[in-house]
Amino acid sequence: MARNTLTPDQIVRAAIQLLDDEGLDGLNMRSLGARLGTAATAVYWHIKTKDELVRLAGDAVWSEVELPDLDTRDWRPAAAAMAGSMHAMPTWHPWLGQVFGSHLLYGPGKSRHDDHSLALYEKAGFAPEDADRAAATVFVHVLGSVLGAAAQVSLTRRLSRSGDPEKALADTMAAATEVAMHFPRLRERLDGSAAAEYAAAPDLTFEFGLGTILDGFEARLTKEN
Repeated sequence: MARNTLTPDQIVRAAIQLLDDEGLDGLNMRSLGARLGTAATAVYWHIKTKDELVRLAGDAVWSEVELPDLDTRDWRPAAAAMAGSMHAMPTWHPWLGQVFGSHLLYGPGKSRHDDHSLALYEKAGFAPEDADRAAATVFVHVLGSVLGAAAQVSLTRRLSRSGDPEKALADTMAAATEVAMHFPRLRERLDGSAAAEYAAAPDLTFEFGLGTILDGFEARLTKEN
């Protein structure tokens, strides 16, 4: 593909696919050029640096988050839907967890999401400064809930390059369990039939946390009004 027929949008979409397949460590201009059927120099003609490409890709995926119609939905179901959609997005793109900790992200996709989130909590009845805090609280909860899954994908990829990832993870879990058995509440959970279930991520943790946050918002709004 010649550089004059290549577009920035094509490059960003291809970069997202490459990131989904290979993670942040697997993104480079040569691999991206090969995926696009062009030389790496053609990519540089449109996007100058890898960091800029990551920023553009990181912003583009925010368009996948549902922005519920605030004229037809009450604030709480709208907040739950928006948070649930935001929670799913890094699950589809686990590299995003790496990017949050290593790149400065901004752009129209993220700004559109943030503006809608503020509008949602203002509609709920929060003053503008409290709407900021409410939106940030939900964002931090969502981000914290997905980092574990994103880290697992990244770790498995890294371990796959140097050996047997399943064995490395099993050995680590065995060592961690041995340490945890010295602590009574952890020992109770690990020394029984529910040990395998406890070792995995607890079910419905995200939903439990989000419901608790929204309950608190609702109680605060009721008290203030």
